[in-house]
Amino acid sequence: MQMPKHSDEAKAHFRGLISEAPGVEVKPMFGSLGAFVNGNMYAGLFGDAVGVKLDEAGMAELAGMPGSGSFGPQERPMSGWLSLPSDLSDEELSTWTDRARDHIATLPPKVKKPKK
Repeated sequence: MQMPKHSDEAKAHFRGLISEAPGVEVKPMFGSLGAFVNGNMYAGLFGDAVGVKLDEAGMAELAGMPGSGSFGPQERPMSGWLSLPSDLSDEELSTWTDRARDHIATLPPKVKKPKK
């Protein structure tokens, strides 16, 4: 499975798309970056693609947009995730990541497993 290298520019761009909000943090994830709210991931970076996890209505809406598609490695895309069209403006991309955050924030906070 081929994992893309992420440029500093792509990482900075991704960080710039994530709105500050309570419980939100951007942190490394499998050599890339993920955006989390209350410990649950809602947006991620894979290569230059930004992916989000949305509710059913949001997934259907995004799936109908030209340029959206699977998110993650071609051989094994992430289930329940879609990549955002690359031709969206930063404002539009942030709107989608905010929408994903708002959906995932409704889930129970992720509880860290105790270290063995």
